[in-house]
Amino acid sequence: MKTRLSSRSAGMALILAMIAIFVFSALAAGFALSMKVEARLAQTSDAGQQFLWAGRAGAELACWTLANHPPDPYDSLTQLWAGGPGSQTESNSILRYVPFDHYQIDDNVWVEVRIEDLDRKININTATPDIIQQVFNRMNYGPDVVSVVSDSILDWIDADDMPRAAGAESDYYQGLPMPYYAKNAPIDDIAELRLIKGVTAEMFEGGSSTNYVRSAFEHKLGFGAMTGPPADFGLKDIFTPVSSGRVNINTADVNVLSMLLSGDTNTAAAIVQARTGPDGVDFRSVGDLGRANIPAQAIQQLNSSCSTRSLVYQAHVVVHVGDLPPRDYYATLYLNSPMDIRILNFYWR
Repeated sequence: MKTRLSSRSAGMALILAMIAIFVFSALAAGFALSMKVEARLAQTSDAGQQFLWAGRAGAELACWTLANHPPDPYDSLTQLWAGGPGSQTESNSILRYVPFDHYQIDDNVWVEVRIEDLDRKININTATPDIIQQVFNRMNYGPDVVSVVSDSILDWIDADDMPRAAGAESDYYQGLPMPYYAKNAPIDDIAELRLIKGVTAEMFEGGSSTNYVRSAFEHKLGFGAMTGPPADFGLKDIFTPVSSGRVNINTADVNVLSMLLSGDTNTAAAIVQARTGPDGVDFRSVGDLGRANIPAQAIQQLNSSCSTRSLVYQAHVVVHVGDLPPRDYYATLYLNSPMDIRILNFYWR
C-alpha cells in the first residue's frame, strides 16, 4: 500500500533541502576564499626575499647614480639624480639612459628609484632654539604652544633629565596612559617628533594634510590656538635627523630658506626664483647669491649655515613583484667621496 506525503510535509522537505544546499554552498565558498587567502599569503611570504633584495638593489642603483653624476662644483635640482633635465656637463651622461621610474631587475620584478638630498632641510639635532621657535611661529601657533613644543624637543634631544621651563623629560612621559622614557639622545628618525610633548599629527604633517595616521602615542595640546590659517608645511618638511649640517641653497625650498633668514620669505622666494628661472641658474657658492641681487645682509646670514653641496641623500625605492602590492624601502646615503658612498641605514615601511 503506497503512502503519500502530505503537501505540507513535501513543502518542509523542500525547504530543508534548500537550506542544506545554501549551507553547503556557503561552506564551499568560505573554503575557496580561505584557500585563495592562504595561497596569497604563501605567495607573499615566498616573495619576501625578492622584495628585500630588489629594495637593496634599488639602493645600490642610487649609490651608483650619485657616484656617476658629473663633477659639477655644486649640487642642484636641475641635475639628473634629482630628476631634473640635466646640467651642461650631463649632456652625454650615462644617467640619461637609466629608467629610474621602471628599472627591470627580473622578469616579474622591477623598481622605481627616487633620490632626494637631505641637506635641503635643517638638521633637527643641531637646530638652535631660535630656529625651532621660528618654525612654529611660521606655522601660526600661539606663544604658549611654541614654548611648550620647542622646549620639549630640546629636552628630548639633550643628554640630561632636567626639563626646561615648559619642556618635558621622562617624569612626564612615564605619567602617560602608555608610558615611555624621554630619549635624551639625538633623533634618528624624524617620526620620533610625534612622541614629543605637544607635537600633533597636524604639526608633523602640515595643517592642510589629511594623509597622516594617528599614533597610539599621539599628543594633543589642551591649550593654545593658531593665530592664523594652518601652514602648508609640517615639521617633516623642514627638519631632518641626518645631514651634513649645512643647508644646500640650490635644493632647499622657500620655507626652509626663510627659517634661516629669520622669517624673510621675500628673500627666500627670490633665491628660489633665481635658481629656477628661464636661465636655469645654479649657485656655485653662497657668495653667488649676489648675482641674484640678494641683499648682502641675507648672504652673510646664510654663509654660516649654508653651502651649494649635498653630502647626505635618501633613496626611496618602490619594489614591484608580480601582481603583489608594492613595498617601499628607504636608504640613507652618505657621500664620503664619489667612490665611497655609504649606506647608513636601510629599512622598509
